[in-house]
Amino acid sequence: MKRHSLKFPLPLAILGGLALMFSWPATAAVARPNIVFILADDLGYGDIGCYGNKDIRTPDLDKLATQGVRFSQFYSNGPECTPTRTAFLTGRYQQRVGGMECALGVGNVGRYDDAIRLREKNEMGLPASEVTISRLLKDAGYATAIIGKWHLGYEPKFFPKEHGFDYWFGVIGGNADYFRHTEQDGLNALYLNGQPVKREGYMTDLITEEAVKYVERAKGNPFFLYVAYTAPHAPIQGPNDRREQALTGSERNQGDKRTYHTMIERMDDGIGRILHALEANGRAQNSLVVFTSDNGGTKLARNEPLRGTKGTTFEGGIRVPCLVRWPGVLPAGVTTDLVGITMDLTASFARVGGARLPEGRTFDGVDILSEVSGKGGPTRTLFWRGRRGENTWKAVREGPLKYVMEIKGDQRQEYFFDVQSDSAEKMNLLSARPDDLTRLKTLLADWEVAVRPRR
Repeated sequence: MKRHSLKFPLPLAILGGLALMFSWPATAAVARPNIVFILADDLGYGDIGCYGNKDIRTPDLDKLATQGVRFSQFYSNGPECTPTRTAFLTGRYQQRVGGMECALGVGNVGRYDDAIRLREKNEMGLPASEVTISRLLKDAGYATAIIGKWHLGYEPKFFPKEHGFDYWFGVIGGNADYFRHTEQDGLNALYLNGQPVKREGYMTDLITEEAVKYVERAKGNPFFLYVAYTAPHAPIQGPNDRREQALTGSERNQGDKRTYHTMIERMDDGIGRILHALEANGRAQNSLVVFTSDNGGTKLARNEPLRGTKGTTFEGGIRVPCLVRWPGVLPAGVTTDLVGITMDLTASFARVGGARLPEGRTFDGVDILSEVSGKGGPTRTLFWRGRRGENTWKAVREGPLKYVMEIKGDQRQEYFFDVQSDSAEKMNLLSARPDDLTRLKTLLADWEVAVRPRR
């Protein structure tokens, strides 16, 4: 059965020329590309123009979509930020690491039992023993940098340099003030190569400026640049919203849609500047650029037509925009309904970068870019689980079918959908397809055993 289709908004007369772009080049025949991975924070599925938004101006992302491939069924690995970032770096389900199924609390607070256990042992973060894409690419000869949000551990033993990043600038935690660069505890969260640093400016702009400078000074070897914007995550602060007094805890999560829109527009402008820097420095033609979000949007976001928001495993909590551009290799102006997930990008980056996994190590993700290019790939089932306190969200998707479970203490609610025909998840098929329901529940239970952490 065909797994995906490609939609070309182009006249038939020129489609034949695009067919040549589907043939994957032999590794020896082309130079390894620079890899630029841009991650938004809490961006809703429909928050940018090329995904249907008419209220937020995102010309640079929209242009990126016309230059590459737009995914309509791409998922984040988790319904919150830390889990997805863990999965991206490792290329595996975040559950295998332990303690990373929920966003780390300010100051490295664990928010569910396994995370609390690890925090008590000072082991709350992404261990340096994990095999990460940054380390693999560094070992393969890439220069490596992360600019933006880390949120994978507050202690130095979990810092980016321990995971193969040569250069690191950004915030250590999850919700830094955009102007003061402090978290809710008032402590500075901004770091440069592992040391606290003070900078003036709006956080989105600082991330953009550092990324542009990195591209401008890049020489020789190909580079892997991970740009992790904090926008549009709370606190909801636009570029002109600096206040004399620091925001309180409750104020950080308040805001209006107009301010939220300006945050996204400023990020879009920054992405445009990064893409321009690639072009101006002769790097664009041999650069693979990927843009996506770490999870679905909050209540301020436009997740339409999807159900749910960040923190849930309904489509609105985990289905995210994803744009991929690689000139001369991937087709331009194409929309694909191929189902993908964050950790698939990791497997793709490893292959195109010539990186090799240690013996006995495998990715849970698949090389999604080979599938887009027409080489096909294995049919597989996707799983999610997010935990916070006594609440747990689970989901499994197999083909068009999706099972969702919400647990609140002793209460549980179950749902069963055909998300191919019902992306809004309006029709609960729980009692209509008992055999399919049983199969998916069994798959989910088996997966939970398979990804049990070992630390």
